[in-house]
Amino acid sequence: MNTRAPAPLDISPALPSDPDVADVLKRHFDLMRSTSPAESCHVLEPGELLESGATLMAATRDGVVLGVGALKEIAPHHGELKSMHTIAEARGQGIARQILLALITEARAQGITRLSLETGSDAPFAPARALYSAEGFEFCAPFGSYTIDPLSFFMNRDL
Repeated sequence: MNTRAPAPLDISPALPSDPDVADVLKRHFDLMRSTSPAESCHVLEPGELLESGATLMAATRDGVVLGVGALKEIAPHHGELKSMHTIAEARGQGIARQILLALITEARAQGITRLSLETGSDAPFAPARALYSAEGFEFCAPFGSYTIDPLSFFMNRDL
């Protein structure tokens, strides 16, 4: 019986131009577009992440990209989480939490004192909302250029 523990997860800065990272970002983009109407879908295309100045992190194990997440400054000392995604084959392993914690650490390093996010309000997004709540995020009003939308759920926390 093989009881070898899985290789450690590496979370490090990434570029959307990396083909494996781009594949996960495309999966995320396609999933978000398939679950929300265009007017309620705020996902960025992979190239837009780089153009927006976002910091992108990728979680890899044994060279395979299992998840991504991005941090975008939207105002002085205010950041937004974007493009949080764990591939379906790797869900339930705590990867999203590790990416989130790495992004929180990065936000602090960048001098960000408030971190916000927008996620879906319906059932498929319940695990994401639970993760964010467990890490101290609370429901808030729309921020930045967002407006009230019944399909959006806004959260933030101070760092």
